[in-house]
Amino acid sequence: MNKAFWIGFVLGGVVNALGVVLAALILGKDFDLMFTLSRAIQDNFIGKLISLGAGLNLILFFYFIRKRYDDQAKGVLYLTIATAIGTFLLMF
Repeated sequence: MNKAFWIGFVLGGVVNALGVVLAALILGKDFDLMFTLSRAIQDNFIGKLISLGAGLNLILFFYFIRKRYDDQAKGVLYLTIATAIGTFLLMF
C-alpha cells in the first residue's frame, strides 16, 4: 500500500465525516449539530447518518477514477467498505 492509497483513504474519511455533518444538519429538526448527533445515537439512528454520509464518497471515488488516480480511488473504496462493515456491526 503506497502513499496515494493512504491519501485516498484519509480523504474518504474526511468526506465521510463531512457527509455525516451535512446529513445531520439537513435531517435534524433544529440546527444544533451536537444535539442532533446525540439524539441520533440515543435513537439508534447514527448508522443511517453514517450511511448517508458515505454517499459523498461516491462523488470522490468517481472524481479519482475520472482523473485516473486509481490508487486514491482504491483508498476511498476500501474506506467505504470498512464504513459499510462498521455500520453493519453497529446496527446489530
